[in-house]
Amino acid sequence: MTSEQSSYAHMLVKPNPKHVRSLVNFFEQGAKPDARDGFGVEIEHLPVHNSDDTAVTYGETNGIETLMLRLRKYYDEGEEYWQDDQLVGLARKGIGISLEPGGQLETSIGIVRDAEQLGEIYAQFRREVDPILDELGFRLVNYGYQPKSHALEIPINPKRRYAAMNEYLGHIGQYGPCMMRASASTQVSIDYRSEHDAIEKIRLATAVGPILNWFFRNTPYFEGRPNRIPLLRQRMWDYLDFQRTNVIPGLYEDSFSWEDYAADVLSTPLMFADLSHTPEAAHLPAEQREFAAFRETAGDVYPDRELNAYEVNHVLSTHFNDVRLKNFIEMRHWDSLPIERAQRLTQIVGSLFYDADGFSRLAEHLGGVGEADVFAAKAALQAHGADAKPYGRSLDDWANLLGVGDTLAELPGDARHPQVRQA
Repeated sequence: MTSEQSSYAHMLVKPNPKHVRSLVNFFEQGAKPDARDGFGVEIEHLPVHNSDDTAVTYGETNGIETLMLRLRKYYDEGEEYWQDDQLVGLARKGIGISLEPGGQLETSIGIVRDAEQLGEIYAQFRREVDPILDELGFRLVNYGYQPKSHALEIPINPKRRYAAMNEYLGHIGQYGPCMMRASASTQVSIDYRSEHDAIEKIRLATAVGPILNWFFRNTPYFEGRPNRIPLLRQRMWDYLDFQRTNVIPGLYEDSFSWEDYAADVLSTPLMFADLSHTPEAAHLPAEQREFAAFRETAGDVYPDRELNAYEVNHVLSTHFNDVRLKNFIEMRHWDSLPIERAQRLTQIVGSLFYDADGFSRLAEHLGGVGEADVFAAKAALQAHGADAKPYGRSLDDWANLLGVGDTLAELPGDARHPQVRQA
């Protein structure tokens, strides 16, 4: 008799056992059994012209590149990230600035201990960036999608990774260019104490995510017109590339483990191979160290040895599940939010995943949920909106059970258009 496997994804691929061990080691090193609970919060911003609300691009005069160059003085020179003589990343203690494929400006903040600290770090960022934005004639908007520009009107940022992703995701599934070029998110990351704790948190976060997504939905526009899809970004990700998005395969099987997650990630085509920190490839020209890998998996690309930390992080970054495991747990459900709403979301996440009573209540109501139930909950929210009953309960019931309270939905994502909300 053989035990039932947790997933039937990538059945003909055999990941390199040394690579699997590398990822599992990485997850083990991320466990924080004794540390005080912290948060990482990423907020992506949509840059739009003050004159007509269209998207600002990287290479245009007084565009994103100019903004990044003027922000340099506030960040650590040793943390700058350049590609082909173009500045695409900045960082200092507590915050990093990076660019998404369509010029979306992402602030990665953390580790913070509470929503107040998140607000303080973000406020400092705004004190630095806002005067520059005023001079350049554009602003940063917190919506889930560009208000006026169509995705294909927005050029891709100058990174080889993004060029490969654009080619790949533009030929499979749905919404590839829309997601890459015109969408923006808020992500909240939390710690885990052990493998058991991590898997339980990922299961519950995957299940509750669509409900919290509803309460924090913030996408009033899609492709230049009012958005009619309740959870637009959820719809994009679910249909983008099923082998690397949506619910982690096998997550709700009793036998699921870190090793299963590692094997799934390593068995998926990389989409983009990055050997820039692989010693065995140091002698190769740049175009042979970073290249499209639409069919090749990590085992086809990386040497037969344990992967280093950079290689591990790259492999994990090619998966976009609703909840992603790194050396922390990353919840990826939400639209871009103004900072006050991001703070409120962080408070709710903390009350559900770090407070013992809150976590027990969450487990009580969602502990028996399976993969099919999550798919059904998503479908119900998309089809019925406010009248949906995910997991058999009304959204009013869920608001009470989860202690959602005031989500500050009256706060606009764009101060120039304070009346605009998602319907």
